[in-house]
Amino acid sequence: MTPMREPTFLILTALAGRTLHGYAVIQEVSELSDGRVVLPAGTLYAALERLVAEGLVEPDRNEIVDGRHRRYYRLTDPGALALAADADRQRRNVATATERLRARTADRA
Repeated sequence: MTPMREPTFLILTALAGRTLHGYAVIQEVSELSDGRVVLPAGTLYAALERLVAEGLVEPDRNEIVDGRHRRYYRLTDPGALALAADADRQRRNVATATERLRARTADRA
């Protein structure tokens, strides 16, 4: 499996908890990344289209709020599996890096 790019990982993470409309995904991704990842609307919707085509995300419902169309998205079961696999990959990478940094510190002591 190819490692996910950070924006993809964060979009799937945002949708892991509940269905969200596009602007809410943008806000959640920014919050999850402590403001490091800010998705322009065009980038988000292109990513969502790709994730829908890959079967990782699916449209949930549409609403009209204050005269504006909102489409809600949700994580699919394959999307949850892909997110879990990438989270596990990242956990293993962190464990390896932490172990090597500890060894480096011990070697210098």
